[in-house]
Amino acid sequence: MTDFLARDAAETLTRALGRRGFLRAAAAVGAVGAAATATACTTGGGATDPVSTSSPAVPFSGGVPILQPGQGDIPGDHYLRSEVEQVLWGYVPNVHSKEVLRMKSGETVTIDAVSHEGILEDQGRDPVAYFGAKGVAKSDVLADAVAIADGYDRTPRDFDKDGPHIVTGPVFVEGARPGDVLKIETLAAVPRVPYGVVSSRHGKGALARTANGEAPAGISLDEVMPPVATDRRPTGDPRDYGNVSTFTAIEEGLGVMPFGDAKVRFPLRPFMGMMGVAFSPDTDPKAASANSIPPTRGGGNIDIRLLGAGSAFYLPIFAEGALFYVGDPHMAMGDGEAALTAMEGSLRGTFRLTVCKPGSGDAPEVAYKYPFGETAESWIPIGLSDPDGSQNGQSSDLNVAMRRAVVNALDFLEQEKGMDRATAYAYLSAAADFTVSQVVDRTVGVHGQIYKSHFA
Repeated sequence: MTDFLARDAAETLTRALGRRGFLRAAAAVGAVGAAATATACTTGGGATDPVSTSSPAVPFSGGVPILQPGQGDIPGDHYLRSEVEQVLWGYVPNVHSKEVLRMKSGETVTIDAVSHEGILEDQGRDPVAYFGAKGVAKSDVLADAVAIADGYDRTPRDFDKDGPHIVTGPVFVEGARPGDVLKIETLAAVPRVPYGVVSSRHGKGALARTANGEAPAGISLDEVMPPVATDRRPTGDPRDYGNVSTFTAIEEGLGVMPFGDAKVRFPLRPFMGMMGVAFSPDTDPKAASANSIPPTRGGGNIDIRLLGAGSAFYLPIFAEGALFYVGDPHMAMGDGEAALTAMEGSLRGTFRLTVCKPGSGDAPEVAYKYPFGETAESWIPIGLSDPDGSQNGQSSDLNVAMRRAVVNALDFLEQEKGMDRATAYAYLSAAADFTVSQVVDRTVGVHGQIYKSHFA
């Protein structure tokens, strides 16, 4: 990973927050590291909204401005809002989807991503009322979140079956063909609001009971979370699903959760939980294979917290133009995502999208068949328990995900570093780390870290 990613991320944060606000955010968020001393440069041209680079952002607590659509300085060659006609709710684009934006390979795009938290049916589908009850002024609720909650009608909503995510896109990248790889460089991921939400719903999460209401292996029924008594699902009303949501404010660049008379504070680490390319071949936009919850070989709801500003994410392409999309913006997440969601909160992300052709050396060979990540410090092989999504049913077996992550790590070391497989296997056991990405997305994930310093 080259230094330009860190410089671009620093410049984007500086433009969005101001120099002083950027320095505070960089210390807390850690998105750009030593790039905090970089100087700002001229914003790239080509934004689709001529006023988007001149409307002022509204100051708010914690140094985080409210980034309403079109407000604040918007970098990059293109700008994509999350308007009703530019998002899918609960589903990702399939290979037949019509793009909402076209761009050339190597160009950048800034996307205003909207969090689903605060607008879902079990929260009243009214973000002004929901966040207002938490003390957020109406003017500090995002206008695009309000519009989606109120006016989304592209597909009927089924709270029991549909995914929760607001998915923005797809973006057509010129020159992208099936068999290529799309390299997604996250240049910045900036909070649009100074608050987020962590939720457990539908009886999901690491401590959820089984479908027949029993305790899962390893815990007793009284250890299930949220407590079984909170789930009143038989009424059929989404508001009675026992959703437990924890509103989390940003104060001085940290996430803050009160409990009793105390508070717990933790660093932010913004990233898009969902970055993907069209994978489902089904023509039905609500086919099970296009549900937004499970990640696939086309990426999607990968939920790897390393993939923030300064990272690259490589995805095999299955559709003409790749049809890139984002969603599920996270302000912070622990590995495993135990309670079901991360600290969900709307972000403004800036991405460089580059098409990599087979044999060019621009992407690892393993990326032509499976998602693969990279940061300045490490290479990130990925394993999924069911990489084809719901085509053959869901598998939540972490052993399967772990095995695939290790095989992909071996392939990378053999193909890119010239290691023989036996030595590579031994090296992974001695010096690489494998971590549970998430256990809550039906298809579960494991990712590894192979540290670049070991190969210097």
